[in-house]
Amino acid sequence: MRQLLRNIALIGIGLVAGIAATIQLSATAQQGANTLPLDELRTLSNVFGQIKREYVEPIEDKQLLTDAVKGMVSSLDPHSAYLDKKDFAEMQEQTAGKFAGLGIEITSEDGLVKVLNPIEGSPAAKAGLQAGDLITRLDDKPVRGMSLDKAVRTMRGTPGTKITLTIFRKSEERTFPVTITRAEIKVQSIKAKIVDNNIAWVRITSFQERTIPDLAKKLAELANKDPKLKGLVLDLRNNGGGLLQGAVGVAAAFLPPGAVIVSTKGQAPDSRQVFNAIPAMYKLNESGDPLDDVPPLFKKIPMVVLVNAYSASASEIVAGALQDFKRATIIGKTTFGKGSVQTVRPLSSDSALKITTAYYYTPNGRSIQAFGIKPDIPVDQSKDGDPDDVLITREIDSEKHLRNKQSSEEALIKDREKRRLQELQLIEERNAKKTPEEREKEKGKRPPEFGSNEDFMLQQAVAFLNGQTVKRSASKLE
Repeated sequence: MRQLLRNIALIGIGLVAGIAATIQLSATAQQGANTLPLDELRTLSNVFGQIKREYVEPIEDKQLLTDAVKGMVSSLDPHSAYLDKKDFAEMQEQTAGKFAGLGIEITSEDGLVKVLNPIEGSPAAKAGLQAGDLITRLDDKPVRGMSLDKAVRTMRGTPGTKITLTIFRKSEERTFPVTITRAEIKVQSIKAKIVDNNIAWVRITSFQERTIPDLAKKLAELANKDPKLKGLVLDLRNNGGGLLQGAVGVAAAFLPPGAVIVSTKGQAPDSRQVFNAIPAMYKLNESGDPLDDVPPLFKKIPMVVLVNAYSASASEIVAGALQDFKRATIIGKTTFGKGSVQTVRPLSSDSALKITTAYYYTPNGRSIQAFGIKPDIPVDQSKDGDPDDVLITREIDSEKHLRNKQSSEEALIKDREKRRLQELQLIEERNAKKTPEEREKEKGKRPPEFGSNEDFMLQQAVAFLNGQTVKRSASKLE
């Protein structure tokens, strides 16, 4: 694994004055005028001593130190984290696209675990879990008060073993249990097919080490299968991100050589970079250019990019670049709004610090942090509209999120809070009017699979490429 791994799709602290002084001398030698705050370190040392002497039961030093470091890093923003041995190994597995568990991408919300995206074909997806579901219990253990790391570890496990999740689904105002059998999750990040009238559909579920060569292979297969291709739908819905190089490479497949795709700006010198559509900026383990076999037609055929509120990070880099160059029309809903870059800095052979090091900017210099990418044509996920869209949690809804340096967020935050309260009231009123039969019917209702004949947003993308009328969203929230 590279010494520096940028991952957009999961310090040692001195505890006595003598150790703190040693760290200070080391830090001063390395960073010039930067010194460590001795008064605060003495406070930390005193707290550590009090816990060791007086806590109701003994706690190992290693656990206290690890929890202290994790708390310090996690307090920065929703995306920074200390990765201990197990976390680091799991991150490497996910980056490679293979791990054992349930197959869900998660985050925390109001002390609970929130499902961001059930990975297609995974045990979680087959069990009916949906983006936005809140997990309240894992087997007999309540999730509230449990760290996200511990929740992840509880859900991971030996393939073939079972775990029962208690789910609260906001849109249906109900709580129910789901028992899922763990399995080895092999994430195929690229899916592709011809959907209609010489139009291709390519879905990217996450940006992994194999995404760029796999995309090149799929595009070549599509061109061979249908030499008369006249349009392409690039589907990034529910794609929570992944490797920055993956995003740069995917955008490069459709943009002119050398085009600026994204730039990053942060405090450290190596966080201030410009990423262009050149192999050195996106290849990972390949000896040559992984995009060499992409047919030239994909540089010019009309394109649509599908996005929704769960399209985040690397997905937003791709959508933003293609939008700025007017290479593609963005259709769907406003994206998640994660406009920051996380860098994984190895601390030892089996631990690392995942820390937010930069904001990223689209080719035109836009920071989409907290605001997301607004679609050129807003379209709902369902033909009946998305009445619960305001309940979806985006980056801007997190209290710890980084602020956008270009625009004030206050008006949008207040508007979202107001609309959320209104929608919750409407949901209660609608649920009160439902018959027992209607409620029972809703329990088994699942959203259509992406890429299927019932996929309304895909239908609108195809209509657009065919020059037909598109049913735009009537909601003011995109």
